[in-house]
Amino acid sequence: MTLPDIPQFLACSTPGAWVEAALADQETLLIDHKNNEFKAASTAMALIAKYNQQLDLINFMSRLAREELVHHEQVLRIMKKRRIELRPVSASRYASGLRKLVRSHEPHRLVDTLVVGAFIEARSCERFEALVPHLDEELGKFYGGLLKSEARHFQGYLKLAYQYGEARDVDAVVARVREAERELIESADTEFRFHSGVPQV
Repeated sequence: MTLPDIPQFLACSTPGAWVEAALADQETLLIDHKNNEFKAASTAMALIAKYNQQLDLINFMSRLAREELVHHEQVLRIMKKRRIELRPVSASRYASGLRKLVRSHEPHRLVDTLVVGAFIEARSCERFEALVPHLDEELGKFYGGLLKSEARHFQGYLKLAYQYGEARDVDAVVARVREAERELIESADTEFRFHSGVPQV
């Protein structure tokens, strides 16, 4: 099966107003990015624990968790170098908004969780790409280097969704989540976060 490219997969591009907000508040961008890398690793570990009979899922999530923790450490190093202090940053409504769409019964719960994971990774990749041309050399090089891994994570999540679900059902889930994801990205948001919608001025 041929997996879609990220621009095909996502229903919209990141609004320019979000990019402007990110460039104006790179401290929050980095703190929230660090938090997201840790959450991504934690999610992968939780999926390994919950679906410990699914060999392909375990192998993929184990590699993903290691990569996300390395990214977490890399962001921490950049923050230390830039003297950015750690502080609490609340989670955006993005991931929780998407997870509300996950059905509660198996095997649909697994399929939906994997599709949501694919959208989160795809949006992360798309946002890194939107930011790279505007960042300083160090951060631009780092975010540019993350593009391939995030794209690979997106493909892995989506491939597993089709492996463990029926193609027609997965297609329907993708369509449903795609529209919800677009709404979260394009609508106004009360605060700036890595996955927030358009920050209100």
